[in-house]
Amino acid sequence: MPIDFNQIPSPCYVIDEALLRNNLQSIKKVKEATGTDILVSFKAFSNWGVFPIFKEYGFGASASSLNEARLAFEELGVKAHTYSPAYEEKSISDILRYSSHISFNSINQLRKYSKIASQNKVSIGLRVNPEFSDSTPYDIYNPCMPGSRFGITAEQFGDTLPKEVEGFHFHTLFEADSFALGKLLAVSLEKFGRFLPKLQWVNMGGGHLITEKNYDINHLTKILIDFRNNYDVKIILEPGSAFTYQTGYLVSTVLDIVENNGIKTAILDVSFTCHMPDCLEMPYKPVILGATDEVAGKPTYRMGGISCLAGDFMGNWSFDKELNPGDKIVFDDMIHYTTVKTTMFNGVSHPCIGIWNEKSGFRLIKEFNYKDYKNRLS
Repeated sequence: MPIDFNQIPSPCYVIDEALLRNNLQSIKKVKEATGTDILVSFKAFSNWGVFPIFKEYGFGASASSLNEARLAFEELGVKAHTYSPAYEEKSISDILRYSSHISFNSINQLRKYSKIASQNKVSIGLRVNPEFSDSTPYDIYNPCMPGSRFGITAEQFGDTLPKEVEGFHFHTLFEADSFALGKLLAVSLEKFGRFLPKLQWVNMGGGHLITEKNYDINHLTKILIDFRNNYDVKIILEPGSAFTYQTGYLVSTVLDIVENNGIKTAILDVSFTCHMPDCLEMPYKPVILGATDEVAGKPTYRMGGISCLAGDFMGNWSFDKELNPGDKIVFDDMIHYTTVKTTMFNGVSHPCIGIWNEKSGFRLIKEFNYKDYKNRLS
């Protein structure tokens, strides 16, 4: 049965289990067809309440902090492939306890921590920077922009591979297709290919939007199989958004309608800055179910967030009829890079989180209260 949004509490992030499973099955097919290790990227999605579903499909996890690595171990039941721009002495031992692989961002970090990593039998990698990315127009998401703090360039690397290094990790793509990966590999091989015979694994990072409807799975499969056969290394992918791409919604409610200089704003019980930060950071305009881009002659509104930030709004959307307080506004594709980036700025209530099953209906996974807000500070 379709989701009855009138039965969903507001505000609430809602994961559609059927859509989620479709994505997981598509990614699993790539994993099995290519022998690739595919990791759930916790920076994109870490709602551990649905990890029992993920466990059914046999994925690993990538982490960028001690907390993410520990969560992978405790809730997904795997040791993480961990990368951070830098590690702290106070947490490195615990990070290694929860990690199977660790990638260092610089030779300095490698020298500082390689001994303890080896003692803990954690596979050591280096992040390299191919200085190439053609998949993102946004510098905020471009790890290969000039002056980037991420990874070691070919010029910096020289001709010697440190003996303790077993793998390379690069990440330059953003919601990209398989053809962007092909271009990236061509550049990376030109700059770093001489080291491949000495490596055990290559982590090709994230940005692979495998579950987008026009993604060429067959082309990706060929690229990965050819690479594995040519270089005899284990391939690792961290598709990030692909796991939860278009698998759910953020349900909100109109609280009031205000008008200023001919602009009508529907004030919601959610916030762009608190609950949909990528919309303002990129920026991008999300899809609202039942609405369109602005159409002359139709009722048209900005959507205003409930925080006191002046810029907490987006627009404009047109509707078939006038909006009124109490109407539901449902934002589409609001599961990846949302819940992991939310804040409690202004003390704004945090949306609850739930899952929708076609047979059993809605199940609440998590709701938040004053203690969650208070305990963040002291």
